[in-house]
Amino acid sequence: MVFEMKYEVPLYGVDGSQKGSVALPDVFRESVRDDLIVRAFLAEQSEKLQPKGVFYRAGLQTTARYVGRKEAYHSLKNRGGARLPREMYPKGRIGRVRVVPFAVKGRRAHPPHPEKVLVERINKREKVKALRCAIAATAVAELVKRRHRIPEKIKLPIIFDSAIENITKTKDVMKVLKSLINEDLRRAYNGRSPRGKRKKGTKTPRSALLVCSGDVPLMKAARNIVGFDVATVDSLNVSLLAPGGQAGRLTIWTEAAIDKLNKQTETIKNEAMKAKQ
Repeated sequence: MVFEMKYEVPLYGVDGSQKGSVALPDVFRESVRDDLIVRAFLAEQSEKLQPKGVFYRAGLQTTARYVGRKEAYHSLKNRGGARLPREMYPKGRIGRVRVVPFAVKGRRAHPPHPEKVLVERINKREKVKALRCAIAATAVAELVKRRHRIPEKIKLPIIFDSAIENITKTKDVMKVLKSLINEDLRRAYNGRSPRGKRKKGTKTPRSALLVCSGDVPLMKAARNIVGFDVATVDSLNVSLLAPGGQAGRLTIWTEAAIDKLNKQTETIKNEAMKAKQ
């Protein structure tokens, strides 16, 4: 999908008022590819899976053996018993059935193996392209309004002055955010629901994503807001920008983060030009 993007967007101050405008990097002009975003999201989620399997001797650590042959010692042929692996006892006694999957304490028929490949691989260029598409989708109002509640007057993406990174208290961050996205914060707070009888905790809708330039006090102050995610420019991934593989998450940037993103995109572009030459 290709959307028309404005090169400049408003810049908001710490008090929530508009201070000026900011020029967006070229990455926000990227065309949105839903297929690449879904593929990269599934690849990132597969990296969280942990290999698991059963003990290779599970169900086989027993004296049981098959005694159905006629010539075998302790043979069960013509004795009215099922010819299955049974435990061996002295003096000709017949033990309980073991080993087979349908027996008590028997092995599993098709157990999980730790050698199974769980990670879905993705090409580096595809992953970078998907990340650029996910970043560009955060500036498309048609996509963001599908999942979030934002006023009509706000132009995306939302960019705050770098002074917001020095806020150290959560209540101060809430005052700034309520001036612009109060409805979406309320949607996430009121939309919490229990995860059922057997699962602990609650299920919380995703609200905005806050992107900072680095490890600043704002990250610690905003991390406990309900439904809120905080990340740096270096730690951005498709799972944060497109939860569930659906592009268009409400994203709040700081001016310093936009400058750092612009420098990174220019560096990648220069390296690509050198590689072609």
